[in-house]
Amino acid sequence: MTDCLECLDARRSVPYTQMTGPGPDDGQLLRMLNSASRVPDHGKRVPFRFIEIRGEAREALGAALEQRMRALDPDAADGVYEKARKRFSYAPVIVMVVAAQGEDMKIPAHERYATAACVCFALLLAAQAQGFVAQWLTGVVASDPEILRLLGVGAEEVLVGHIHIGSTSTPVPERIRPEAADLLTRWTPA
Repeated sequence: MTDCLECLDARRSVPYTQMTGPGPDDGQLLRMLNSASRVPDHGKRVPFRFIEIRGEAREALGAALEQRMRALDPDAADGVYEKARKRFSYAPVIVMVVAAQGEDMKIPAHERYATAACVCFALLLAAQAQGFVAQWLTGVVASDPEILRLLGVGAEEVLVGHIHIGSTSTPVPERIRPEAADLLTRWTPA
């Protein structure tokens, strides 16, 4: 199992602006999604689903995001709108991970959200295992009602993140990571 630990230790987020093709083909993406779906899931609810953005859909979503940003902040600098328009044009594939948050008598919404968040992280690792780079993003795309409606995210769903997947020729530097020993406390009974 050391390969699993090495994969975790090597994980890096690559900024979406540094991504290019190639991206995963349909078979590679399904392989990633199958692996990413093997997450803790209390009650076996499978409280998540995927939305794939690829090809011309990337530019259409970028144009919609730009239009929405102009409506939300009409006085913003042009760079804000340009960034919104280009947001989905770098990575060849973007996967939206959507969590079910509707009524459930047994499994609380926060547990179902946590399952979908685990899917996002597992998808980052699955992309890396296939030789790709990835980044998990949220922001206005995950919170704006108009963008969510456009994507088909329902009233009882939450967009947990959009995972950009592609390739890069830019070296991916390591960043400072926390030391687990500094974060660990041991509980002892009183």
